Amino acid sequence: MRSCGKLPAQGLVDSRNRPHTDAMASFSDLFWLLVLAGGTASWYRLTRAREVAVRAATGLCKRYGLQLLDQSVGLRGVRLQGVDGVRRLERCYGFEVSIDGQSRQMARLWMAGNEIASYSLPGTDSPELETVVATDSIVHGANVISLADRRRLH
Repeated sequence: MRSCGKLPAQGLVDSRNRPHTDAMASFSDLFWLLVLAGGTASWYRLTRAREVAVRAATGLCKRYGLQLLDQSVGLRGVRLQGVDGVRRLERCYGFEVSIDGQSRQMARLWMAGNEIASYSLPGTDSPELETVVATDSIVHGANVISLADRRRLH
């Protein structure tokens, strides 16, 4: 006769006979925690790099008298570029600008770290992109008023 409340031991695994099971579970948990932390760190770095690219695109637009549309940039690609015998990773961001406030034209910006490596902007006399290799990492100029600044004034 069986006692009430107890299950038969047939087919069940007793974890007391396998002490390595707890250690294996903690390694598995640690692995997935590290994967989650790595994913979060990568997402954070890409978000920060995108914010830097938005500021750089805004500066370029101010410098060349263009209007940055939608106040955003999008990652278009990544490439390895050789500069002075050293390979570095460059990110390409695409964004839309307007010369006259009526048209939308594509522009591109290549960044290495937090510095502008090169950029392509539409010319004022032709819709083709003109590629320029950046010589300085700081972009100056202020002949375009941001819509956010204009809204604060009114």
